[in-house]
Amino acid sequence: MNFEEKIEAVTDSILQDYNSGRDIDRVEFYRTPDKDVIIDIIEKLRRIVFPGYFKDKNYRMYNAKHNLSMLIEDVMINLTRQVALVYQSSGENEADAQVHAQEVCLEFFRKIPQVRAMVQTDLQAAYDGDPAATGFAEIIFAYPGLFAITVYRLAHELYLLQVPMIPRIMTEHAHSITGIDIHPGATIGKFFFIDHGTGIVVGETTVIGDNVKIYQGVTLGALSTRGGQSLRGKRRHPTIEDNVTIYAGTSVLGGETVIGRDTVIGANAFITKSIAPCTTVSTQPQEMQMKTRTGCVGCKQALDCDKK
Repeated sequence: MNFEEKIEAVTDSILQDYNSGRDIDRVEFYRTPDKDVIIDIIEKLRRIVFPGYFKDKNYRMYNAKHNLSMLIEDVMINLTRQVALVYQSSGENEADAQVHAQEVCLEFFRKIPQVRAMVQTDLQAAYDGDPAATGFAEIIFAYPGLFAITVYRLAHELYLLQVPMIPRIMTEHAHSITGIDIHPGATIGKFFFIDHGTGIVVGETTVIGDNVKIYQGVTLGALSTRGGQSLRGKRRHPTIEDNVTIYAGTSVLGGETVIGRDTVIGANAFITKSIAPCTTVSTQPQEMQMKTRTGCVGCKQALDCDKK
């Protein structure tokens, strides 16, 4: 058997394996959403949210209003197609899925002004909360936290409209870029600021109030997920009330855990019980030991450590 025949035999064996009836054997290329199209929709939605900052290089600025109208229509059509595909993969027939998707996407676009109002508060919170910020443009272009929050706020509206799969694809795309994992089901109030951001996790049933600030490495998670699917629909993640600051590396876990308003939680805390309002939480620092090394090469070149 020559090499080409061997390749053909291997190909036949893999194709035969697709007939095993498992979940991973599904071959319906045109009845599932296209992740690349959804990512493109995210970028176009950002141009709608921030019309003066992100633009298509083919658009002419002197006709910006007309170009935005075309952009909105473009996103509406493509998002409707993707949502219809998700409904079909969930069992709806093609005609019903199309009508359903059109109604849902129209409602989603009606929510865009509200999303933009919330994002404006997040932008203001980032500027007010970070002395390194030189202006709003820098935050919009460069801050991963604002990107992740913006994608979350858009995905959250689709989640509330009970669109399957697509909201999670959106927030996981933001996660892959920023290291910030916000589930689209989380409830987050106004003036939300993520500083630095890498390694942040915000679980599905998390509730966050207004004026909350969190730093890198913070987890707002479940106390245990060993119950698996039996925990679906139950509160698993904490509530963070208004005006709370949570510093780097802290984990706040559990559906019954409430962090009271105006609380400050220091770095590296591990919290599984509620904290009363107006509390400052800190952890006992580890003991630091320092010992001068003797006879190191660098010091011998200038000054003998042993003679100190």
